[in-house]
Amino acid sequence: MNSRELWISFQTIVIKEVSRFARIWPQTIVPPVITTSLYFVIFGSLIGPRIGEMQGFAYMDFIVPGLILMSVITNSYANVSSSFYSSKFQRSIEEILVSPTPEWIILAGYICGGMVRGIGVGLAVTLVALFFSDLAIHNLFVLCSVVVLTSILFALAGFTNGMLAKSFDDISIIPTFILTPLTYLGGIFYSVKLLPDFWQGVSLINPILYMINAFRFGFLGISDIGLVYSYVIILVFIAILFFVNFQLLRRGHGIRS
Repeated sequence: MNSRELWISFQTIVIKEVSRFARIWPQTIVPPVITTSLYFVIFGSLIGPRIGEMQGFAYMDFIVPGLILMSVITNSYANVSSSFYSSKFQRSIEEILVSPTPEWIILAGYICGGMVRGIGVGLAVTLVALFFSDLAIHNLFVLCSVVVLTSILFALAGFTNGMLAKSFDDISIIPTFILTPLTYLGGIFYSVKLLPDFWQGVSLINPILYMINAFRFGFLGISDIGLVYSYVIILVFIAILFFVNFQLLRRGHGIRS
C-alpha cells in the first residue's frame, strides 16, 4: 500500500471509532464527567477543608490533576477494549484483516480513537474543575506530553484486553480488579511521601504513580517522582505494549481460527 492508501485506512478506522462513542455520548462522555464532579464535591469541597494543605497547596488543587488524568486513563482504556472486542464478537474485524491494511495501521487507528475519547473526557473534566479550583499551568509541555503518552499507553492496554478477552465479562475484570486499585493507589488523593518507607517502596511498583506525579508537576510544579523516571516508565510500557499488541494482531490471536 502507498502512503495515500495507508492514510485512508488509518483515517477510516479513526472515524469509525470516534463515531462509535460520539453517537452515544450520554453514555460515554457524560457519566465520567458526573462521577469526577462528585469527587470534586465530596473530597475537594467537603473533606478538603478539614485536611488542609497538601505539599503547600489546597487539597482541592492537589487532587484535581490526578482526577483529570484518572478520567483520561479509564476512558482511553475502556474505549479500545470494548470496541475491539465488539468487533471480534460481531466478526466485523475480519473485514479489516482480509484487506491489505498493515497491522500497525489497524493498531494505530484503534489507539487514536481511544485517545480522542480519553483526552476529550479529560478536557470536559478540566472545564468542570474550573468551577472548583483555580487551575494554573506550571509547564505546558509536560502537561500535554504526559496526557498524550498516558492516553496512548492505556489505549494500548485496552487493545491487549480486547485481543485476549474471550467474553464480555473479561472486558470488565481488568478495570475492576487491576486498573481501578492501581489508579486509586497511584497518589491521586495523597502524597506518597506521607506513607511509611516500606509502603513508599511498594508504591513505586505502581506505574500509574509516575504518570499522576508527572501530570501534577505540569499543573502545580510538584512531584514525588523525578520527571525523567516518569517519562522512562511511560515510554518503556508503551514500547512493550505496542510490541505485544503488534505480535498478537499479526498472529491473529483469538481472531483467526
